[in-house]
Amino acid sequence: MAESMRGLKRTCRCAELTTEHIGQTVTVMGWVQKSRNKGGIVFVDLRDRSGIIQLIFEESGVGAEGFGKAAKLRSEFVVAVTGEVCRRSGAVNENLKTGEIEVVAKEIRILSESETPPFPIEENSKTKDELRLKYRYLDLRRPDLQRNLMLRSQAAAVVRQFLAEEGFLEIETPFLNKSTPEGARDYLVPSRVHPGSFYALPQSPQLLKQLLMCSGYDRYYQIARCFRDEDLRADRQPEFTQIDMELSFVDEEDVMDVNERLLKKLFALVGVDVALPLPRITWQEAMDRFGSDKPDTRFGMELSDVTDIVKNCGFGVFTGAIENGGSVRGINAKGQGAMPRKKIDKLVDFAKTYGAKGLAYLSVNEDGTYKSSFAKFMSDEELAALVGAMGGEPGDLLLFAADKNKVVWDVLGNLRLELARNLELLDNNGYNFLWVTEFPLLEYNEELGRYQAMHHPFTMPMEEDLAYLETEPGRVRARAYDIVVNGIELGGGSVRIHQNDIQEKMFEALGFTKESAYAQFGFLLEAFKYGVPPHAGLAYGMDRLIMLMAKEDNIREVIAFPKVKDASCLMTEAPSEVELSQLEELGIAVVSEKESGEQENGGEKWL
Repeated sequence: MAESMRGLKRTCRCAELTTEHIGQTVTVMGWVQKSRNKGGIVFVDLRDRSGIIQLIFEESGVGAEGFGKAAKLRSEFVVAVTGEVCRRSGAVNENLKTGEIEVVAKEIRILSESETPPFPIEENSKTKDELRLKYRYLDLRRPDLQRNLMLRSQAAAVVRQFLAEEGFLEIETPFLNKSTPEGARDYLVPSRVHPGSFYALPQSPQLLKQLLMCSGYDRYYQIARCFRDEDLRADRQPEFTQIDMELSFVDEEDVMDVNERLLKKLFALVGVDVALPLPRITWQEAMDRFGSDKPDTRFGMELSDVTDIVKNCGFGVFTGAIENGGSVRGINAKGQGAMPRKKIDKLVDFAKTYGAKGLAYLSVNEDGTYKSSFAKFMSDEELAALVGAMGGEPGDLLLFAADKNKVVWDVLGNLRLELARNLELLDNNGYNFLWVTEFPLLEYNEELGRYQAMHHPFTMPMEEDLAYLETEPGRVRARAYDIVVNGIELGGGSVRIHQNDIQEKMFEALGFTKESAYAQFGFLLEAFKYGVPPHAGLAYGMDRLIMLMAKEDNIREVIAFPKVKDASCLMTEAPSEVELSQLEELGIAVVSEKESGEQENGGEKWL
């Protein structure tokens, strides 16, 4: 039977004890990590979020009843123990912060017993993710996860302190909003008091923080919960946290300056000194050099544009792509010229998953000759010029993609990352920061047959490009900026549109009529009639930030209760069915897919 802790107070956490406490009587409470009964003495490792302390139980110290309790301790029992801190009588444990000391028990109370856990509570668990997530409350007892969540708490405290000192106000925005489906899918919440109407959970506080700028609060921030109904990946969740900010009477330089200094403070928590100012490259340079707008600059293998060199060659794959308005680009895998054909074929298959029709290759042999998939279509002079343009040397492997620029960038950008992983070129101990600037304002969506905003519809075009907004919208650059670390987009922001005439032109470029723009964004456009300050902002993905700081590969490792790939929770079994009475209150009927199909055939489809 569990005992009461009445009359006992914890004096400190387990790993807060040091040699300075020797001779003091303390009370510690926590979970039994392991217990070893040596007959006349019981050794127990007691664990709490701070770490582990070794406890010693002898009958002469705790009495016959207390020794009996100690002898029955098992993994994950919760106990309270009072005893004297002593220097270890045995060997020092170099692996423990408290390895020089132990607590010799005088009293023990078993506060709660435990069944045998379904997996060991230990660092670097080899247990399958599905089992760990089903018993997440046990998984969260593991020291590495506890360190991650404590780091997350420390980071949030640093953000709040730093931004408060910079004059920011923390202001909460609502969860129940109007649906503005420009971007990812909204999570919808039915309204009971307005039958047939729905709220949307926020994908971000974007419009509301702009309204706060209209309201004169000039520096806002929020550690905001956001929701997006989209397919999950290793670095995405349906609900996530943003460090969100907006500033008035500023430009790009002001926003970047504040955030560079914030990043320096944050990464100091993990012993990383971020050198300022951070490097910057334009979106165009990032795409041309790395094939990505979130380039990993920890290694080279940059793209080379060889379009001009091969435009008149005899290889139809190259010339055909160029004639169709595309380009030919390549990467040089230094020292990989002897790569077996099987491995090259795997790279070809990998490239095809990103839209490539194929992948041309050329190996530079040690004797200066070439082995290639296309050499027979080119003269020796053309091949030599191509190898020279690629910086090719004996022993190198040159890989080429030919297609529209978007496809070529996507293929080679991902191929260089795949090669870097395979060749172990990534320095996992370093952090390469950079700003990517001057994104295209708009990108053409082939499926929709219209332009859409690369960031969002409220991003300010670069002033020198305004003249092209109506005539050549694809040419317009945005006053947008992303912060990238080791190939991961950590955050993004922009200067916002604050002039009505520019905002109207932006909506026109996106295919909105005046009526449809007001239907979705009328509350913002109305506010813009009453004096709008120039403003700009930025938002970080906090989960990604902590994932990087903690050197984890998956954001689930820095979130207390994450979802899995189908957006379900294995622990609570959410989402789940609800009572029929709840649906009736909301005026909602749920029909099967079969029934839905039958109704569609009858001229009406409803859910």
